[in-house]
Amino acid sequence: MPLPAATAAALGPGGAAQRFVYGAPVDKAWWTVFGSPELEGLEAEALKANPTLGSAQAALRQARETWLAQRAALFPTVAFQGNATRAKNSATLAPPLNNNSETYTLYTAQLQLSYVVDVFGGVRRQIESTAAQAENQRFQTAAAYLTLTANVASAALQLAALDDQIAETQAIVEADRQSLVVTSRQQRFGQASGADVAAARASLEQAEQLAPPLQKQIDQQRDLLADLLGRPPSLAPTNSLRLADFHLPPDLPVRLPAELVRRRPDILAAEANVHAASAQVGVAVAARLPSFTIDGALGGASTEITTLVSNGNDLWSIEGGIAQTVLDAGALRHKELAARAALDQAMDQYRVTVLAGLQNVADVLQAVVDDAHTLEHAGAADAAAANSLRIARQEFVHGQVGSLSVLSAQAASSQARVTLVQARSARYLDTVALFQALGGGWDPDEPTTKSNPPPPTTP
Repeated sequence: MPLPAATAAALGPGGAAQRFVYGAPVDKAWWTVFGSPELEGLEAEALKANPTLGSAQAALRQARETWLAQRAALFPTVAFQGNATRAKNSATLAPPLNNNSETYTLYTAQLQLSYVVDVFGGVRRQIESTAAQAENQRFQTAAAYLTLTANVASAALQLAALDDQIAETQAIVEADRQSLVVTSRQQRFGQASGADVAAARASLEQAEQLAPPLQKQIDQQRDLLADLLGRPPSLAPTNSLRLADFHLPPDLPVRLPAELVRRRPDILAAEANVHAASAQVGVAVAARLPSFTIDGALGGASTEITTLVSNGNDLWSIEGGIAQTVLDAGALRHKELAARAALDQAMDQYRVTVLAGLQNVADVLQAVVDDAHTLEHAGAADAAAANSLRIARQEFVHGQVGSLSVLSAQAASSQARVTLVQARSARYLDTVALFQALGGGWDPDEPTTKSNPPPPTTP
């Protein structure tokens, strides 16, 4: 369904119209668009202390170091080996030294070189696979960052909505309590019946029972927020939040599908998986072809350390090798087929992720439009219910209607207020969901952390 130029508008907090701007830039700290210092403080604390994000960053460092270690396979390996031996040889055996001494001290030292000649690219493809896995972890770290910031914003907004709802509920309780007092007074003067008093009392009790479930949700939301901040529940934030403290951003970014797939970390992570699986096919193919190695040694052996490489005591060797599997009952062929099947799976999973991402954005955009209409109608319903209650109370004071009419109008007004708060909070939550669905302000060309730049793609 085509998007309108802007959403519907309504009166009150959270009722401003929002315009859709194609290609609008998104700040990495996108939550600042809500203009809430409290939210910005919560986000800063979460980014610093959340253990899930810390774990993802550690996994990224591990993946990068693994790639660097694998990359070393492109170069020769040189090792030093030194030995000092004190021994006595049996007279029955031929003496090991040219001076025929049976008791001797022998020093040896040598450099050993080993090099795998990557003729068919198996080593390079393995390095490429490891680099792609490191890229995948980088995107997963970015996804963890985006999920954390979105969860903190959603938790804060839901907490604000619940605080507003419980404030409305307390106002309802107070109004019902006053209604009971008035009804009881009118009963004493014969203007109301016992049934009217009983109905007023029942309405009060029904209103009071709404508060505990809301308080339960508030406590659970505070515990959730504490978890996101890396705190124990006993240190959960106690700040009182209200939706009026948040500003609804007037402009919402919209991106084309081609740009979206380059911005969402989950899509890029799936793409990196395809890259890694493709490289593994190359590794499996190379494993079926001959492998070539070069080994060499350079050093010396002497009974004196000072003459290790002099007086003809030097030694060296060089060796070339080739190896080819001749018979393996089809093991290597099946490993290659398995790698190709893994590549097909990764490609299909990539398509699934792209389609899910596009659906996610479409759903959120539609929710932004629809929830704006919902708030428009909720605001009108609240105004109508409030006007009906005002008229009913005036008529009750003048004895034109009974308390039941007032209680009925009051119940309708109470429900309208709660619905209005829920509709307002939905618009804020839709905005958070949209920023998350679009990948936030994360730039895939920038490193996730300054200390962990992304590994380059191996050609």
